Amino acid sequence: MANTTKLALEASLKELLRTKPIDRITINDLTEHCGISRMTFYYHFKDIYDLVEWACVEDGKRALQGKKTYDTWLEGIAQIFEAVLENKPFIMNVYHAVAHEKVEQYLYKLTYELIVNVVEEKCKGIAIADGDKRFIADFYKYGFVGIMLDWIDKGMQEDYHKIVMMMGTALDGNIARSIENFKQK
Repeated sequence: MANTTKLALEASLKELLRTKPIDRITINDLTEHCGISRMTFYYHFKDIYDLVEWACVEDGKRALQGKKTYDTWLEGIAQIFEAVLENKPFIMNVYHAVAHEKVEQYLYKLTYELIVNVVEEKCKGIAIADGDKRFIADFYKYGFVGIMLDWIDKGMQEDYHKIVMMMGTALDGNIARSIENFKQK
């Protein structure tokens, strides 16, 4: 039941963001739109930005379901782009009104989850330090997020399929080569 309330609050927030900026939405607006009490809201979230963060994480989890392997990582990246585009009013509002740091943090976390799983998979049977694995995952995470933030900053105008295809071309085999370069001898 608790997740149902959170999902209803997320839906209300996204609906309200179609007509007003996030800094103009109050807890009262949300609870009235959702048909719950203020107390119920505070049972689940400390403020609107806590709800925003939760919504971003949940959207990301849904976007990446089953796409965290070497064979599917490009699909996972495409699904992240798709999830961001599907929530364009929400993302653009949060990105421009709140602070792009929130969107950036969300994308870093989401992308790292995807890449670290790919790195771990490609490291099976290879002697490589955990710190080196994290470095490789961080390196690619920053590249992916930088490209996506640039796309968001430009209003999500460019076809993300083209961007994902270019990423795939640029990175084809590079994670495996990075792991090979870090391999302990």
